[in-house]
Amino acid sequence: MTKIGAITVGQSPRTDLMPDMERILSKSIQVIQMGGLDGLTREEIAAFVPEPDDHVLVSRLTDGSSVCFGESYILPRIQECIHSLEAQGVSLILFLCTGEFPDNFTSSVPLIFPNRILTSMVPAIMPDCRLTVFTPSEAQIPQVTRKWTAYFDTVHVIPVSPYDGLAAVMEAAALVNPEETDMIVTDCIGYTVEMKERIHALTNRPVILPRTLVARMINELV
Repeated sequence: MTKIGAITVGQSPRTDLMPDMERILSKSIQVIQMGGLDGLTREEIAAFVPEPDDHVLVSRLTDGSSVCFGESYILPRIQECIHSLEAQGVSLILFLCTGEFPDNFTSSVPLIFPNRILTSMVPAIMPDCRLTVFTPSEAQIPQVTRKWTAYFDTVHVIPVSPYDGLAAVMEAAALVNPEETDMIVTDCIGYTVEMKERIHALTNRPVILPRTLVARMINELV
């Protein structure tokens, strides 16, 4: 059995996320989860208000609700998660978040960032496409726009939280104009396989889903 670590920026375990990934991951892989907000109350998390230059993150708590907070507050807690997972003998650590993170984490095992996979793969497979991006919060629109306009001239950003459920996502998906879109990226690990399939059926455009993409890549590494 190969042990890998998985760090969510919210709270673990991610019971909403892992079933989709486990259908793809090799049966020889054991996933040990930890979270940047583990052990914190909602009141404590409410103090993590994003600073003007902070990355805005949206993630899930163990009660099924979601929260929006500044990335800077949890970076030391994520480093603690990395050290704990290393001590448990994992061979690599996957971040369960598509946000952008600094390069200064310390780790003796590879750190896998879905954001870096997305921003490398999507331009490689369709370099001149008109891109539509789903992101969980209106507060994330500026940072997501900056991220993807570094690779594409035409980027449409639609804010809708996967944690608000399928109906909310499909209402937002109705805003996609297939005539102005070549590819869709659901830029959050929270979007589900069902959401991807329903968006594709509605728009008839390829939809990139981070949780299944990284699961397939992990199989290649272990």
